[in-house]
Amino acid sequence: METHYNKIYTGNFLLVQLLVSELEKVGINPIIKDEAESARLAGFGTFSQGIQDLYVHDDNVDKAKAVIETAITEMQA
Repeated sequence: METHYNKIYTGNFLLVQLLVSELEKVGINPIIKDEAESARLAGFGTFSQGIQDLYVHDDNVDKAKAVIETAITEMQA
């Protein structure tokens, strides 16, 4: 199966939500993949509670990485 989305970040729920907000401000609509939530809904257990993957379309990878880098740098300051 071919996909046109790239994983650009993996982190906890709160940080991913903050990054989604920053990406949406610049017109990028990311996709969040939460394996733990999917497993829970299917009735399976998991060890990665609260960890999510953030994906963006191929056309937005460079711009999204720059936004994420800036956001993380600002949070650490």
